[in-house]
Amino acid sequence: MKKDIGFLIDMDGVIYRGGELIPGAKEFITKLLREDFPFLFLTNNSQRNCRDVVAKLSRMGIEVGEKHIFTCAIATARYLASQKPNGTAYVIGEGGLLTALHQNGYSIVDDEPDYVVIGEGRTIMLESVDKAINMVMRGSKLIATNLDPYCPSSNDSIRSGCGAFVSMIELATGKKAFSAGKPSPVMMRIAKAELETRSANTIMIGDTMETDILGGVQMGFKTVLTLTGSTKKEDLKAFAYRPDHIIQSINDLINPEIFDSIIDREMVLSHG
Repeated sequence: MKKDIGFLIDMDGVIYRGGELIPGAKEFITKLLREDFPFLFLTNNSQRNCRDVVAKLSRMGIEVGEKHIFTCAIATARYLASQKPNGTAYVIGEGGLLTALHQNGYSIVDDEPDYVVIGEGRTIMLESVDKAINMVMRGSKLIATNLDPYCPSSNDSIRSGCGAFVSMIELATGKKAFSAGKPSPVMMRIAKAELETRSANTIMIGDTMETDILGGVQMGFKTVLTLTGSTKKEDLKAFAYRPDHIIQSINDLINPEIFDSIIDREMVLSHG
């Protein structure tokens, strides 16, 4: 029987770092599958499609289905389809974003698009940015899959993120991008609907206060911050909001006492 408590789980910094699983991640996901808890991996990476993400997790030893993956590209495509069905888009991004737009009835064009959509990309050219700037100046709406200024890299460094590219277009055009990715309520609301849970019974597990935790707090979800990623415990004093629960790593959720305290309606404020 499907549980009425569901999990939204960030990936990089929670489940893995670079190409390495964080200890306890496989056991935690196995527990959710075995006990029939609905869950989604929620990622602000628009590069890969769901099949690619499933394959990456499989190589790490976690076996899930495409139904367990929800990306900011999917959230963006569904949002655009709800605003202007069968619209057109000029895209700076990669396969995951292009696939999501096509699957939601969008055509990719090089002239007079309804929307200019910006996602992550490793080979973004200044020529494409200039083209996007001129389209926005002529009336196309500017959309970002997310506003993360940087992304973690596998060699423990960072690389420029979607937000960095979008800022160039915003500065040049004077237009602000609309983003459907975390912490936007757009992505959080669509993901919750996929789980078929109530807000109070939806648990967001993430490593970043500005996206995962903020998005969960704004939606009335229960929030769990893990300290294996972007946000450290000493950083919490800088925020006007805080998670319901703090754990050292996903491995803590293998502990039945901690897990039970999280899914209980009377949430324990903090462990760790």
